[in-house]
This record gives sequence, structure tokens and C-alpha cells, in this order.
Amino acid sequence: MATPVLPPLLLAVVLSLCISSGECLPGDLIIEHSQSYDGGLCLNLIEPWGYYTCVEHTTQTKDGFMLGLQRVSSGIANLGVVKKPPVLLLHGLFMGGDAWFMDSPNQSLGFILADRGFDVWVGNVRGTKWSHGHASLSDGDKEFWDWSWQEMALYDLETMLTYINSKTNSKVFVVGHSQGTIMSLAAFTQPDIVCMVEAAALLSPISYLDHITSKFVLNLVNLHLEEALSLLGIHQLNLKSDILTYIIEMACDGGRVDCSDLLASITGENCCFNSSRVDFYLEYEPHPSSLKNLKHLFQMIRKGTFAKYDYGTLKNLLQYGKLKPPTFDLSQIPESLPIWMAYGGNDALGDVIDVHHTLSELRSKPNALFLEDYGHVDFLLSTRAYEDLYDNMISFFRSCRNEISSTS
Repeated sequence: MATPVLPPLLLAVVLSLCISSGECLPGDLIIEHSQSYDGGLCLNLIEPWGYYTCVEHTTQTKDGFMLGLQRVSSGIANLGVVKKPPVLLLHGLFMGGDAWFMDSPNQSLGFILADRGFDVWVGNVRGTKWSHGHASLSDGDKEFWDWSWQEMALYDLETMLTYINSKTNSKVFVVGHSQGTIMSLAAFTQPDIVCMVEAAALLSPISYLDHITSKFVLNLVNLHLEEALSLLGIHQLNLKSDILTYIIEMACDGGRVDCSDLLASITGENCCFNSSRVDFYLEYEPHPSSLKNLKHLFQMIRKGTFAKYDYGTLKNLLQYGKLKPPTFDLSQIPESLPIWMAYGGNDALGDVIDVHHTLSELRSKPNALFLEDYGHVDFLLSTRAYEDLYDNMISFFRSCRNEISSTS
């Protein structure tokens, strides 16, 4: 039997009544956020492990967002090693730069790269806790949240790379996870951005989403959740807010989606995720994002395209000069750009079919590592990540440097 779907207007009315009454917001769904962020990411999460060389940086995008970057130039284990070129870490959706430092130094990629001598730069996109707002807008303004991953790719990533290049006088290695790979693949189609990139490593790479198997996410898509939230005048997505914790319960919906393991119901079964540290992770995650970003991702799921934001026919004409939004043409990514990818058989968001679609459109033949038992979060938080994939990725980066050295 097909699952009944509430029309967006009716869903908006239901949510509005729930908000006004407070009766449909069960207390055990509300996640308390107790972590203090005074002092920034370096002070809160990186320096306590002994990485006292962590430095906070700020840079401004063309559209006025103040992005936070952290630079971790060396780790406690190998302070004397020869520095490698800079590497920029790009986090996923509802995450921030802290995602790369959630576990011990021998398990977290940010620490591992620092200890292997890389010049680590930690990216934080607009709207996240470790970035610093906007030059003229406050986060209470509707305009503050008028962006999607498209702006992150074309403005945030371009700004980060330009800043790092100015500080290091070097091309940059880019590492992305999930949304960070969407940003990367879109940005790499732009000649003025990709020219600053030495090589890229993409964890759970995404450019197409039409084969996702996450029942939780598909339930939200079928509910047309983004339309209902628009009708309520919501522009910021904060998963720790009362209304969104209630929506999570609606998506689980009394058994139609098994949310006994909420993370697995969203991302797929993760083989090696340390569930005993969930309470610690929730001190930092999730970070806010914009409703427009969610709308854009849902467009990708429904349409099966890797394209700019679809405003509708009339506004598309005004915005793009076309009836349909332009696509990001993956064949425009230079064949000369070295790319390494790792993807998993249990990933309910980065499905194998969609990854193969991405691979088929690239002119180059990326180094691809397939891990059959890995889910979406394993690529970031697996207890086996170093031996399963990080060491392989670092070897790839080193081979890129060796090729450059031999030709220079």
C-alpha cells in the first residue's frame, strides 16, 4: 500500500498547530546543546589534544559571508617532518570543520594529516558555527539564508582556495566528504577555481542523487517538507530546534521508517562507527544549514540532475537567461586533475549507481576505492578508517607530488 502524503499546505498547518500548542513536541526528542564555542574550533577541539599550532583565520566571500578557517600546520607526533603542500578539508551537510577532529589523533583525518606533515586547513561553510556571519546581514534576516550548495561551491570554496593560495603560494589538495564533494565537483568545472587545486580526494562522492536508498530522506522528499517549511516562513534549518525534532519523528512515522537507529536510517548501515561516542558528537553536531540548500538537494533527488538551483521557469529566465537551470558539466573538469574517490556499498546517500554515473561523466579515470561494508558516516568516523582508506589517500597525494617533482 502506498504511503499517504500530506499536501504541503496541510503539513504546514499541522506543523503550525503543533508549534503553537507545544503538545506535539515530545521532550525526549529535543537534543540539548550544551557545548560552549567561545574561543573557536582550535581552542575547543584541536588544542586540547596538544596541537597548539592551530591558528584561526577569517576570510570574506564575494557576497559578504565571513568564513572561518583553521590552520593546523603540524601535529604532536612529527613536529620536525618536512611540510607537504596545503590540504583543505571540506565537511558535509549539517556538519562543520569539527567533523575532521571528532576522535583521537590516530583516528581523525585532520590530526592524521597534520601528523604526516601536511599543512592542514579546515574549511567551514557559511551558516555554520565556526564561521562568523556576514558583513552586513544578521542570521535573523531572511536574506542571510538565501543560498544553497551552489553558492558554497562558487563563492565559499573559491574564497577558501584563494586565501590559502595567498598564504602558502601553493596549489591546494582538496578533501571533501558528502556535501563537500558536491561543492568540489561543481567548483572544479570552473577554470578560475580548479586552477588552484593540486589534486582532490572525495569521500562518499556525490553529484547525482536520484538513486539514494535512504527511506528517511525519501520520506521527507515525498512529504514535500521543504514546501511546508517555506509556507511557515522558515529559512534556517537547525536540527536542534523543536519543530525539526518533531519533523524527524514524523519522518519515522510510527514504523513506516525504522528509526530505532536514526543514523543508519538516514545514512545506511555503518560498519565501523563508534556508537559509544554519539553523546560527544552531539555536543558539536549538527550545524545549521539553509532551507534553500535542502530544496536544492531535493531537486537533485527528484530530477536526477547535477544543476544549479531551479527557481521555476520565469525566475530561471531572469537568473540564468534559460528556462531550465544550467547543469554542472563534469566533462569540463580537466583531465589533468588527479582525483581519488572512496565509496561504500552500504551508503544510502551516495549510492553506487550514482557514483558510477559520476565516474562515467569525468574525462579522467579517478583512482577509486570501493569498501563494500562502509556506510556514509564510516568515511569520516570509522574506527578502521586509517588502515581502510586514509593511508591509501595519503599515498595518492604523495604520488601526485612525486609526479610534479619529477616534471619540474
